[in-house]
Amino acid sequence: MDKNKVAFVNGYDIVYLTMIAKRLYRVTIFAVSMVLLTHLITTGAYAAEKMFRAQTDGDGVQRVEITGGEYYFDPDHIIVKVNTPVELTIIKSPGITPHNIIIKAPEAGIDINENMGRKPETVTFTPVKTGRFEIYCDKRFLFFKNHKERGMHGVLEVVE
Repeated sequence: MDKNKVAFVNGYDIVYLTMIAKRLYRVTIFAVSMVLLTHLITTGAYAAEKMFRAQTDGDGVQRVEITGGEYYFDPDHIIVKVNTPVELTIIKSPGITPHNIIIKAPEAGIDINENMGRKPETVTFTPVKTGRFEIYCDKRFLFFKNHKERGMHGVLEVVE
């Protein structure tokens, strides 16, 4: 091809079209990367497990405070002793999204289903069986994933 001749497609210089295509490719790759990174962060894929081992106070009660926020519980792994009363203080971090905390293990003496608010609420129970029991939020907005599916879950571990 002669250096002085330029190829045209529908009236556009082919070099110009190639430059635009490369730029569009880079922008698309960047946008997809940002969407994936945002998804990983908001679903808790990068979140490290936060464990809390309850200690028995002088009055014989194990006290635990749990905070729920934008698709997380802190701590998300709580360890308590069997046959020892537990006071679980529940609080919601700032934000407009409603959350709740559910721990369904009636066979272990645990049956919690509480809405979370900005004011601390205390729930008491005495676990009577060892094991690992799921903590989760089942709130959902319209047809989107529920909060548990978005990463708002954890474990209550009852040990000897």
